[in-house]
Amino acid sequence: MDHALAVRWWAGGGFAEAPASDVLHIVGVCGQPDRATARRTIRLALLAALAEASGLPAAAIQLCGAPGEAPYALLDGHRIGLSISHDGHLSVAAFRLDAGAVGIDLMQVTDVPDWQAVARDYLGPGCAATLTGMPAFARAWSEREARLKCRGLALAEWSASDEPLLSACSCLSLVLPDGYVGSVAVLPD
Repeated sequence: MDHALAVRWWAGGGFAEAPASDVLHIVGVCGQPDRATARRTIRLALLAALAEASGLPAAAIQLCGAPGEAPYALLDGHRIGLSISHDGHLSVAAFRLDAGAVGIDLMQVTDVPDWQAVARDYLGPGCAATLTGMPAFARAWSEREARLKCRGLALAEWSASDEPLLSACSCLSLVLPDGYVGSVAVLPD
């Protein structure tokens, strides 16, 4: 990961901080008191960002996908892939108007007592051997989750046979508040 992307934070009626790119759009919300509120709030921010980016009224955009399945939006009959992630009091979402695949993940950097074993099981022996502590584990975990989401795959233990599929995704880190790490993955055009 050579680059970092700033998240456009939803500030109760408008976006703050970094402008979106023409292709990849990332939005976030913070300070949500519970998961249900976070889900509603990030979807409202996502709908506003989709409307802003597409030039369509929000009423012409439909957010689809049940909990546990990959979300997507319908814009004038075109399916747009989305990805959403929540942890702690933060939520982030990503989409690409060009209909390309995208995955996003964020993780609060907190103590995970058995992170070394989890890293071996889910990140693979090569990655696990290079990790030096919880922040490095959290970043590697976030990258893997973003790649899995980009490819439409569920979390599963590491397998060498999955690596070519996942490594085909370009992965960038997100600029997030202290105590959080995040990644966004896309398939190159």
